[in-house]
Amino acid sequence: MVLPQPLTTTAMATDGRAVARDATGKVVFVEGALADETVAVEMTDDRSRWSSARVVDVLAASPDRVAPPCPHRAAGCGGCPWQHVDPPAQRRLKSSLVEESLRRLADMEYVPLRPTVELEPWAWRTTIKAGVIDGRPALRKGRTHDLIPVPGCLIAHPLLLPLLDGPIHPGAESVVLRGGARTGERLVATTPSRLPTALSADVQQRHYHEKAAGHLWRVSARSFFQSRADGADALADLVADAAEGMGLTSPGRAVDAYSGVGLFAGVLARHGWEVTAVEGSKAAVADARHNLGRLGVEVVGGDVTRWAAPRADLVVADPSRAGLGRTGVTSLTSTGASRIVLISCDVASMGRDTGLLTRAGYGLSAVTPVDLFPHSWRVEVVSVFDRRP
Repeated sequence: MVLPQPLTTTAMATDGRAVARDATGKVVFVEGALADETVAVEMTDDRSRWSSARVVDVLAASPDRVAPPCPHRAAGCGGCPWQHVDPPAQRRLKSSLVEESLRRLADMEYVPLRPTVELEPWAWRTTIKAGVIDGRPALRKGRTHDLIPVPGCLIAHPLLLPLLDGPIHPGAESVVLRGGARTGERLVATTPSRLPTALSADVQQRHYHEKAAGHLWRVSARSFFQSRADGADALADLVADAAEGMGLTSPGRAVDAYSGVGLFAGVLARHGWEVTAVEGSKAAVADARHNLGRLGVEVVGGDVTRWAAPRADLVVADPSRAGLGRTGVTSLTSTGASRIVLISCDVASMGRDTGLLTRAGYGLSAVTPVDLFPHSWRVEVVSVFDRRP
């Protein structure tokens, strides 16, 4: 239903939607709108305290609005929900969301926000999780489970375009497409697994390799790795800078929590640190042991929140979107580390974790957004915390 009265938006929410109020004063989250716009909308959900809607017409546009260049966006594809936002404005808005989350959720008056690290906005994505329609990959429409074919995706790395546009298997329910931007290797993993596939012989089904941060990484089908190699480089550089900036006379002991296939542990070990890496995924633990075997890193398989953490000078943590939470913060601060580097992929969990860390005796020294996901409201954030005396 289109509302009889247009809405005027006033701000942006942390999930990328604009915020408005209807005639009764109830908050409405508007998909496809920007702050300071007047839009006609269609209601998609109506709750007691808030409603959701989507734009059907822009009556007064923000100067940051542009025409989405991808035809799949007009058809409803949810892979690039901010294609209607000018790229420089995207980065500005993401920085604002980071700052607002820290003020609201961590009660911070001053945010030591650094300039956003900018990355190439097109043809960057080397990991795509897709559904399957008639044996071919398809992406989901925005905030639904409905699928839409997307041949010629503008953010997919060229390695993945033939896979995204071609047949997989009619019996597959979903598929993960992955590629090594710097190795040329490709991987396809279907659910159910071990299905016969209509793929060329060079496509792997168990693992592939990628070069990032000066190292060659084996990544199994079920292991996490950043969705772009230049993004992994940027994060690794920020971690290395944070370690070097501690001012120690020589590298000490470090913990890499939620270590995945060993990216940050490898960076620290090559800089002379004695590193323990902790990871809960069995596939990632196996990859990490393969990747770090010659670097002297101790790789521990287990839950970070239930792990008896050793003493350490430095902790690096790259948790899932849910963040560290209270138990994760307790585990990591028990190391007594003088510096904790937190990599967050969700600004809300980043804000909550910052509040927990500051209450545990750590001060926030620096916050650096990395624009790892152009055309989306999502942003990777590297935060540096130092233990207060």
